[in-house]
Amino acid sequence: MKKIALFITIIVLIASCGSIKSSLKNVDNNAPVPVVGKNNAFIITQYSKDKKYGYDKDYPINIFYKGTKNDTINQKYFMNALAGPKGEKITYKKLENCCPFPTKTSDMGAGFLDVYELSWEGLKKPIILYLNIYERGQLMVPVGLSLKKI
Repeated sequence: MKKIALFITIIVLIASCGSIKSSLKNVDNNAPVPVVGKNNAFIITQYSKDKKYGYDKDYPINIFYKGTKNDTINQKYFMNALAGPKGEKITYKKLENCCPFPTKTSDMGAGFLDVYELSWEGLKKPIILYLNIYERGQLMVPVGLSLKKI
């Protein structure tokens, strides 16, 4: 039922807006496809210096899922690689989908960002990250987070 409602919403948005222009600023179709390492986590070697990366809907974390039939597994692999700024264990939950944009990698011609809430012990206010499963980009650790120690 949710998929039908989502499909209808996308159709209405596309029809009402004519052509929706993508606001995503960090898509890189030449970026390497993410690799899963130990503990079911992506191997990430770079830290972002851009404070918008992942925190701004125009600069989402582009985790691309087309190599798998499961459209939620890459979010899990990405989150499994992260820790708090001092190595704290993070917890996360998906809050919603938002921010429709056109994409050629979706059968419907449009995609949505996944909005996740992250927290860890000692954090006063949870942080919000935007993830995009439809496009590729260089995977990096967002500012203020670190890599989980294996």
